[in-house]
Amino acid sequence: MVTHEIVSASRWTDEVKPAYMAWDRRMGDYDNYLQKMVEIFKETTKGISAVHIEHIAQKVIEQKGERVYQFTRKEIERHRRQGHLLIAISGSPEPLVKEMAEKYKFDDFRGTQYLKDAQGIYTGEVVPMWDSVSKEKAILTLQKKYDLDLQACYSYGDTNGDFTMFKNTGHPCAINPTRELLHRIQEDEELCKRMRVVVERKDVIYNIDINSLHIE
Repeated sequence: MVTHEIVSASRWTDEVKPAYMAWDRRMGDYDNYLQKMVEIFKETTKGISAVHIEHIAQKVIEQKGERVYQFTRKEIERHRRQGHLLIAISGSPEPLVKEMAEKYKFDDFRGTQYLKDAQGIYTGEVVPMWDSVSKEKAILTLQKKYDLDLQACYSYGDTNGDFTMFKNTGHPCAINPTRELLHRIQEDEELCKRMRVVVERKDVIYNIDINSLHIE
């Protein structure tokens, strides 16, 4: 968004970057960084044509769409080989989720909706998909749409917003999870029994035992 001059470089430097750097240095909360991004995206896209943003989303995925963890790639390929339905549920803006879902041949997707008027202009209104409540609603809607057995379903996530996806599915997996998410999982004895935790660093994939993991 900065590269394509939708978000000014000064707003990124003054408002978003400090929150991102704090999180990246493990001194801040990911949710604070996410909220800053949402606020700025909402403000800067208001009054802009959705066609323009969709074009930018396409270009972003063309340039950055290969930046996916090896573990994630392998799981996508495994599920596809087994004939599983692939659905992306993400807090990212829907145009980005759509492009990513199409790139990796997902069957359906849900993302944060930035509402448009009749002329296709963004209004500044948002229907979120980054929080646990919204993701749970999405899962239950998709369950009805596809007649899913959620206990046979796999879910993958890394932030607090993914907690209800883990709770509602039989095979949850946290990939490079945030500290906040790990704490929340450890507080749920029932979830810990079926939870898988994976950490990928460089070219090594680690499987972590959530029950023996000590988090300060």
